[in-house]
Amino acid sequence: MKEVERNLTEKIPEKLPDFNLLVSRTLRIIGDPQPGELVAYEGQADPKDLPILVAALKQGCSYLLTFNVRHFTPPTADIIVQQPRGFLITARSLPGMLKDKEQ
Repeated sequence: MKEVERNLTEKIPEKLPDFNLLVSRTLRIIGDPQPGELVAYEGQADPKDLPILVAALKQGCSYLLTFNVRHFTPPTADIIVQQPRGFLITARSLPGMLKDKEQ
């Protein structure tokens, strides 16, 4: 969240309210994992991204969306790391998700 807010503020500040509205309506924000919780997952993500992976795993997320997929190498099928575009393609193939307006 902080990274997105920082980038929007620097690059396209007029979109920050839209982002905040989207977040408030679609996401549940959770706290960062404690440092001790990261130890078991070391090596599965770039060190600065490890808290993101651990938080997603602890919350039971099926997907982790990022443009930096190369920073994540979880050895488990419990979570799929994808770029947003790949996720949209996946989601459209799942029953009941992201139906086209024409349907």
